[in-house]
Amino acid sequence: MPLARSLSMTSLNGLPQWEDEDLPVEDLLLFEVSWEVTNKVGGIYTVIQSKAKITADEWGENYFLVGPYFEHNVKTQVEACEPPNPAVKKAMDTMKSQGCQVFFGRWLIEGSPYVLLFDIGSAAWNLDRWKGEFWDASNIGIPFHDREANDAVIFGSLTACFLKELSCQFDDKPNIIAHFHEWQAGVGLILSRSQKLPVATIFTTHATLLGRYLCAASIDFYNNLDQFDIDKEAGERQIYHRYCMERASVHCAHVFTTVSQITAIEAEHMLKRNPDVVTSNGLNVKKFSATHEFQNLHSMYKARIQEFIRGHFYGHLDFSLEKTLFFFIAGRYEYSNKGADMFLEALSRLNLLLRVHKTDVTVVVFFIMPAKTNNFNVETLKGQAVRKQLWDTAQSVKEKFGKKLYNALLKGEIPDLNKILDRDDITIMKRAIFSTQRHCLPPVTTHNMIDDGNDPILNTIRRIGLFNNRTDRVKVILHPEFLSSTSPLLPLDYEEFVRGCHLGVFPSYYEPWGYTPAECTVMGIPSVTTNLSGFGCFMQEHVADPAAYGIYIVDRRFRSPDDSCNQLTQFLYGFCQQSRRQRIIQRNRTERLSDLLDWRYLGRYYIHARHLALSRTFPDKFEMEPSAPPKTEGFRYPRPSSVPPSPSVSQHSSPHHSEGEDEDEDERYDEDEEAERDRQNFKSPFSHGVLPQGKKKQYGEYRN
Repeated sequence: MPLARSLSMTSLNGLPQWEDEDLPVEDLLLFEVSWEVTNKVGGIYTVIQSKAKITADEWGENYFLVGPYFEHNVKTQVEACEPPNPAVKKAMDTMKSQGCQVFFGRWLIEGSPYVLLFDIGSAAWNLDRWKGEFWDASNIGIPFHDREANDAVIFGSLTACFLKELSCQFDDKPNIIAHFHEWQAGVGLILSRSQKLPVATIFTTHATLLGRYLCAASIDFYNNLDQFDIDKEAGERQIYHRYCMERASVHCAHVFTTVSQITAIEAEHMLKRNPDVVTSNGLNVKKFSATHEFQNLHSMYKARIQEFIRGHFYGHLDFSLEKTLFFFIAGRYEYSNKGADMFLEALSRLNLLLRVHKTDVTVVVFFIMPAKTNNFNVETLKGQAVRKQLWDTAQSVKEKFGKKLYNALLKGEIPDLNKILDRDDITIMKRAIFSTQRHCLPPVTTHNMIDDGNDPILNTIRRIGLFNNRTDRVKVILHPEFLSSTSPLLPLDYEEFVRGCHLGVFPSYYEPWGYTPAECTVMGIPSVTTNLSGFGCFMQEHVADPAAYGIYIVDRRFRSPDDSCNQLTQFLYGFCQQSRRQRIIQRNRTERLSDLLDWRYLGRYYIHARHLALSRTFPDKFEMEPSAPPKTEGFRYPRPSSVPPSPSVSQHSSPHHSEGEDEDEDERYDEDEEAERDRQNFKSPFSHGVLPQGKKKQYGEYRN
């Protein structure tokens, strides 16, 4: 038996490196399989798309993404080309000769990875045969009426067929790593293992099927994890076959990973296997050359949101926009899972606090959660039309006023202001003022909802009475549609909208990771999350005082719902008490945390999973040195020396504290000094460089 190759974390192009070179590293191929390759369905698309660049940088021409072929996606996202690898081309040609349509090209995203797409429809005639083969391999039956599960069988069978054709060309050499995401891709993993293909397999669950269903049913999920009869619960929800596909995939994989610690606990009970690696989700972080450019973007997009507010609240604009804060919640319309229920209850309590203390701060809250609608609300469209009409009137009068003023100054006269505006101008302005009168309250939704009477958000708004009255300090706007720069109401993309807001609020009950607060962090916008979200747990682990950095973590795991709601209310009220200067300081700190979420750091956990899969699949060829997860020392941000922006620290006994207190706090804050301290406390990114000859790095040893 040949000597085992010892894997090290740092190697040429990110490929494993070993001492004995009878198998070239260039022969290793990595395939990442997901239903969401070029096909946006949910958050997995973001994971794969954002991670593609760092993986392509590591593996170069040896990295391939495998997904389903949908013509409308391919036309806009994929550039067709020939496979550079002759083995891949031969395997594709073999499948085509068997009547399977296979498409190859480059995905037009950052990193331009190769994609291999299978046409599900062209292979559907094999469905009954493949379902029989899947039954023989796993004893899992798939009902004919579940189209999604049937598509998963076709997709998985095509994937396994391709891997079989490919591995036959390598004479059983360990050349292939296949990484499968979620149960829709799991059939390919199960069939590959049942056929004993020489492929190192990894399976990642981003959220367990049953966990999502149970949490949506408002069950006390996390306190009863060890109490559930898993088979019974899955059967009652008619997803038993899907659950079996997911669980079989987990147990067949050489390496099992999840995206967060909270999901790891869930998987242990729901899927009966502890994850080998936690592969936290990251983002491609793009730093601005100017340190505070993101602050300028905040001001610019805030002004555009203010324009929308002027139109939406015409006739009721008796609050100062300069003292108005914009909060938002966004994501799938999962009322309980996403925490919309708790958020609305906290807003009701916040409204009472702000009114009792007679504060001059107003909070406008946006709910960006897609739902079924007929069209735009007429009253909302009218508001934007009235705003535009007032703007045109003001511009017309200003132009006439300017000409008369200019002529008077040319003559060397101080104009009589009573004569500059004539009777017609006064009439036009009076008519404009009369047009702003409205006999109804500003609408709480921008669209006509199809099932208005049963909508949970609208029903809760009716119950707590947040109808955008003049006396309310908290105003609510439900925007049941994804944001778009072409919208006639709020012409902003999601990223632009987030940058213009002051706080993102995501008090989720079920959130395996949570890209929405992560995106806020990267853009320098503070956010609220929970210790039941993967992102919240990650920040608690890596930041000593998350609130000081603009990450407010609500305890929904160890507190009662009412206590959690009170804690959320205090976070929101404390944020409203901050001065403008304090909010600027906090945004600077929040933006600095973006380094933690960069794939350049978090990509190391995927590297570890791949090396672990190779060592377990081919123990006589590969071994780990040593077999342990990557170290995370140096990832922890300490508590800042000055912490004025944290509500938990800076909260005053009275909301009316003195101006002098703010000045003293500001004097303690030195942005450059604090930023440099954070940079020193955070490790430099992991580098995939070539090892010096004669020196071999131990696994888990990093360049700092």
